Amino acid sequence: MAEQKTKILIVDDDPDILIAIGAVLEARNYQVVTARDGEEGLAKLKEEGADLMILDLLMPRKDGFAVCKELKDPRWSKYGNIPILILTSVREEVSRRRYQLETGLSLDVDDYVEKPIDPFVLVKRVENLLKRGKS
Repeated sequence: MAEQKTKILIVDDDPDILIAIGAVLEARNYQVVTARDGEEGLAKLKEEGADLMILDLLMPRKDGFAVCKELKDPRWSKYGNIPILILTSVREEVSRRRYQLETGLSLDVDDYVEKPIDPFVLVKRVENLLKRGKS
């Protein structure tokens, strides 16, 4: 039986980012699922599941902040342990502050990478998060 590939959900409204990151991860033998906004991202998560989510913060319809907030809801508890890697052009401290102001919670994500991102740095971060998740 073929080994199940690790599935990574990339949620970003920039098609170039989806293609570039998707290609880098697929070359590393990951299964890639993409979504163009938070609403589609949550739908894909429910449909297909994922071992890791790469999430942009600034998107139409439902942004990454709203996705993080929604994943805290008990109805999403079965996905609560999925590592989240934030990939965004917003500086980390600005994002964390905005989230705290909006929700009263800290932005509970596993890693944070600012765009533009070196694909090899991204792969390293993904591998580290997946290792941590399995231990």
